[in-house]
Amino acid sequence: MPYHIEYSPEAEEHLRTLPARQQAIVLDAVDKQLLHEPTVETRNRKPMRPNPLAPWELRIGNLRVYYEVEGETDPTVSVRAVGVKERNRVRIGGEVIEL
Repeated sequence: MPYHIEYSPEAEEHLRTLPARQQAIVLDAVDKQLLHEPTVETRNRKPMRPNPLAPWELRIGNLRVYYEVEGETDPTVSVRAVGVKERNRVRIGGEVIEL
């Protein structure tokens, strides 16, 4: 059963700050990687240590998608933030976040 993918208003704003090419890369990767089994750990998908952002991270090159999985009857992947990895920091919506 495929998961429903929804983007928070903040994640939509984060996407708008990216160039069109990176936006397309993120949207395609989210559809391919998170539609089925988003809680299975892979090379590019991993659970994170407790943090205020989200419990899961999807890595797409230097791009990062932070999400959580909700619902038993209507399984949903909720994308909370999208950022760009720069060394040991992530830039999300113009702000530098250290995770």
